[in-house]
Amino acid sequence: MKVCVFASSSSRIDNEYATAASTLGSLLAQAKIDVVYGGGGIGLMGSLADAVLENGGRITGVIPSFMKDEGWDHSALSEIIITSDMGERKKRMFAMADAVVALPGGIGTLEELAEAMTLKQLGLYKGPIIILNTLNFYKSFIDFLEHMVSGHFLRYEHKGMWEIAGTAGEVMTLLGKEEDWHHDPRSIARI
Repeated sequence: MKVCVFASSSSRIDNEYATAASTLGSLLAQAKIDVVYGGGGIGLMGSLADAVLENGGRITGVIPSFMKDEGWDHSALSEIIITSDMGERKKRMFAMADAVVALPGGIGTLEELAEAMTLKQLGLYKGPIIILNTLNFYKSFIDFLEHMVSGHFLRYEHKGMWEIAGTAGEVMTLLGKEEDWHHDPRSIARI
């Protein structure tokens, strides 16, 4: 299994977020689950990567050439894939992923999570999407998704596209759960 993890590159956030990212990286490595992520060396991305590597795991970074040129990449990854732009980066990451996990992050992480949901809604991505809600970070976003459902912008069935985890351990439990969201997502994509 290969898990795609989206996460913040900010190094100015509460340390509890970094602890959760490190714990997840350790658990993924110990479970022999390969990781693909955005290739960054700081913030939650760096914490995740360091923990995977320290625990003997395999982690692939996918990073656009301009970010590599800026020196934003992690220097010790198992593998690094350089892309021409952000769109190609996401396309490569989704193509490699059996599951997606979103850690807390900024607008880039939010955009990646929303794209994962969009692809799943259209049947173009079939794996689990797990939101790690450390310190209740995603509460407003989850409330907004509920608002979309209650306003009929999403079907009630679409709530099954994602799972919410409070801890890294819960992420691992959800990764082990058989995916059973919908056999034909396109049949309910149109509202």
